[in-house]
Parts: sequence; C-alpha cells; structure tokens
Amino acid sequence: MSDAYAASGVDTDQSDAGVGGLVSVLRTIDTGRPSRNALASGHYASVLRVTPDLGIAVATDGVGSKIIVAEETGRLDTVGIDAIAMNVNDLVCVGAEPIALLDYLAVQEPDEARLTAIAQGLKAGAEDAGIEIPGGELAVLPELLRGHPDPGGFDLCGTAIGTVALDRLVTGAGIRPGDALIGVPSSGIHSNGYTLARKALQVDGGLSLDDRPDDLGGASVADALLEPTVIYVRAALDLLASGLPVLGLSHITGGGLLNLLRLCPTKAGAIAPARDAHADRPGDPTPIGFAIEDPLPLPAINGLIQRLGGVTEAEMWEVFNQGCGLVAVVPEEHADAAAAILAARHHGSRRIGTVTDDAGACTAPGGVVLRG
Repeated sequence: MSDAYAASGVDTDQSDAGVGGLVSVLRTIDTGRPSRNALASGHYASVLRVTPDLGIAVATDGVGSKIIVAEETGRLDTVGIDAIAMNVNDLVCVGAEPIALLDYLAVQEPDEARLTAIAQGLKAGAEDAGIEIPGGELAVLPELLRGHPDPGGFDLCGTAIGTVALDRLVTGAGIRPGDALIGVPSSGIHSNGYTLARKALQVDGGLSLDDRPDDLGGASVADALLEPTVIYVRAALDLLASGLPVLGLSHITGGGLLNLLRLCPTKAGAIAPARDAHADRPGDPTPIGFAIEDPLPLPAINGLIQRLGGVTEAEMWEVFNQGCGLVAVVPEEHADAAAAILAARHHGSRRIGTVTDDAGACTAPGGVVLRG
C-alpha cells in the first residue's frame, strides 16, 4: 500500500479487501446455464461469448475525484473525454474494438449549461475513439451529491462495449521472459491518483489551482490536472491489425506499474478452452515480471506532486502512470516495428523495458521494486 495515498484518504489495502468481498459473492451467481465468460476475472475488460467465434467485451469506469478539480474551476468540457478514455482504453487491452458507450451522469442540479459542457467532452472523446453514445442515464440526486461549490456536484461514469474474435483475444497468456515492453506516452496523471495529487499540491504545497509554478512551464495547476486522458484506441487497433504478434496490452491507470501484473499468465489466462491468439507459444505459461529500464519522460506535474507531497519514488510508481499510459508487449524481434506503429499516432512511443523471470515483480530505475 502507498503510505502517502493512505494519508490522503485512500487506503488501497482496504479497497482491495472491499473488492474481494464483492467478488466473493458475485462469482457465485447462478444463471441456470453455462457461463458465457471467456476470460478469467482481473483483466481489463470482461468478455462474454455470444457465438462460438464472437465475444462482446464490456468495461465500466468513471472519472473519479478529478471531477472535483473540474467543479472548482468550472471547467467541465474535458471530463467527458476522461470518461470515454478510461473505458475504451481498457476494452482495447483484450483485443476488442470499442463500438459504443452508455454514460451515467448523476447531478446535484440539472443545470443546462453544465450538462452541455460535459456533453461536449463526451462528444470529443467518442469521436477520438471512433465510438457511438446511443444512450445513457441522467440522475438528479440532490440528497446524495454536494458540489465544489454547491450546488454544482456531479459524477460521471460510463460502460463501454466492443467486439472481439475469440481466437484473437489478447490476454497475456503467451508472454515469456525476454519479450519487449513498448511504452506509449501519457499526457499527465490522466484520471487516477487525484486524492493524493490534490493533497500534495493544494494542502502540502499550498498551491491554488490558478497558481503557475515554474515546474509547469507556464501552465496553471488546473491546466495540468485537467489535461484529458489520452485515448489510445486507434493506435492499439493499428498495432493489432498489423500482423505483428501482440502478446499483451496494459492500460496504466490506478495502481501504476502494478497494472502490468494483470498480464501475468497465472492471472490473465483465458477460461478453458483457451483462445488467446498467442497462447500457443511453446512451453507452459512461465511466471513473469516486468522491468522498466528506460522510462518515458516524466510529466512535470508528476515531479511537482512528488516534491511538494514528499512522495517516495516507489509510491509514485505505485499510484501514477509516470509518463506511460499504455504498454504493449511484443516479442523482442518485433520491438522496433511495434514502436513505429504506435509512434505514428503517439509521438515518443518506444521500447521502455523487458519481461523478466522475476515472478510477480515490477521494477523501475532507482531501486524500485513493486510486488502485487
């Protein structure tokens, strides 16, 4: 658990235990028919068998406490991009092509101007991802929500769906030590770790959202915190369509570097019969770890959070994306080709590390070792 994150109000150990309680009950659901589940739990999206060859991928997520920054500044026109990104970036990690999203918008007060601004972000994100928003839900909940300031409170979540050929699932089951990690740059801290970020900047550092510290090169704190999450869908689909063997895709969100462990064969294997596109690599699944050897450049906001909040290097890697929002795992001999495909849409994409045989370990420069 990140000590700084816990001190800011988010206890990840407690959260993990809570999820365990939910899952322990939900996994006992009996529909009276064989399960359609095509993936073990714990991956980026769920995949349900529709026909013997076709799966529907489903993912759900929200914007989180980044919304507080949007409320405090009155800048609501980008959080819709984050809502799209957090969902479609997860879908594509199992090899699915996102096709649609349904939004859930809960508001303290249904103000037309605020709702229009939120919708503008949803539209921009949907067009970037190439998906439709055919419907959604608006809930007016004044007894549950209190805004920053009142009465401007809201919460924004989404559920995205996509399609995937079951023989083209990307689960990580074929990853082996020696494979290459290709990193795709982030635009900042995306939509995770905002409780810690706001404490470090506003409480520990005494900054206002309008302040423009030298670290940010002229941008305000609000500018940096509201930078939208990058949507990686088109680049990932280009890579998947290239014919190169894509062994794994990892969306680096809450949990930071530990997200890579979702690709470990012992956690990410497909439910029998295995249909992973690359699960037929010779030999049984091998316990693996991940080493970041040449990280992508660190966004200025990350360094400012670490300095003002006194956050350790290991905690930064455990909570934030540290400049890399998506990782593709490919065989070593295809690293350059994969990096070039991703860099065509996201400049600066390149090899950042290697799959290791240190089971369950994620390492980064400076002696950082994280274990899930």
